[in-house]
Amino acid sequence: MPTQKALELAYSQKLDLILVAPNAKPPVAKIMDYGKYKYELAKREKKAKKNQKIIEVKQMKFRIKIDEHDYQTKLKHIKRFLEAGNKVRVVIMFRGREMAFADKGKEILDRIIKDLQDVASVEKAPKLEGRDMWMMLKPKS
Repeated sequence: MPTQKALELAYSQKLDLILVAPNAKPPVAKIMDYGKYKYELAKREKKAKKNQKIIEVKQMKFRIKIDEHDYQTKLKHIKRFLEAGNKVRVVIMFRGREMAFADKGKEILDRIIKDLQDVASVEKAPKLEGRDMWMMLKPKS
C-alpha cells in the first residue's frame, strides 16, 4: 500500500504508523498506538529487572595468627553469605615479616575449602597478590 494511503488509514483510526523493517523490499510498516507500545515495553523491562537475582561479592578477611573461635565465627559468616546466594572473596592479610609465612596463609585457605566443601566450591584458587593471598568461593548449585 502506498505510504500516503497508510498514513491516512492510521490517522482515521487515531493511531500511529510505525516503520517495522525499513530495509526490507518493500519497507514494512505497522499501524498501532505508539504510546501504549512504549508503556508496555517499559512495563515488561521493569518486571524482568524485578525478577532478576543480583549476586553480590562479599569479603571476609583473615590474619595468619587467627584464634580458633575467631576462625569459627568468620567461617559461620561465610557460610551464611554463601547460603544467601552471594559469592565470597576470602583474603589472608600479611603484615611486615608475616610475608615469610605465606604457606601458613595457604593452610588457612585450604582449611576453609575443606570446612565449606558441602556449601561452596572454589571459583578462583588461592593466589598471592602483593601482601594479600585471596580466593573466591561460590555457592554450590
